Amino acid sequence: MRALFIEDDDLNRRIVEDMLRVGGAEMVGAPDATTGLELFAAEHFDFVLVDLRMPGIDGFETMRRIRAWEDERRDVPIVVVTADTGDRIDDECREAGADAILLKPVAMKELFEVIAELIVGGRRR
Repeated sequence: MRALFIEDDDLNRRIVEDMLRVGGAEMVGAPDATTGLELFAAEHFDFVLVDLRMPGIDGFETMRRIRAWEDERRDVPIVVVTADTGDRIDDECREAGADAILLKPVAMKELFEVIAELIVGGRRR
């Protein structure tokens, strides 16, 4: 499995990459949404992880752009990885296109459970 993680914090990207490697998945990291969307256009990914709060294009807009894609890639599972716990965050994420939400710091068990539900189990929003 291949994942794209769009996250502006290098340490967060490395931690999740290490977790995914343990589970046998490959991760490509993008330090911002522009780079992430370019990678998304050029390569195949089984799922996308995206931070909400990034400079420039935020995670909400990133998800909207992925969901507006012109081919089957628009249906790729998207998992939000965020420290934001505001009252409407879950609803806002789902409206923007998220299939699941993980809170930072990401726990390996929760990450693998979400991947199993979305990818292996085929559960979609």
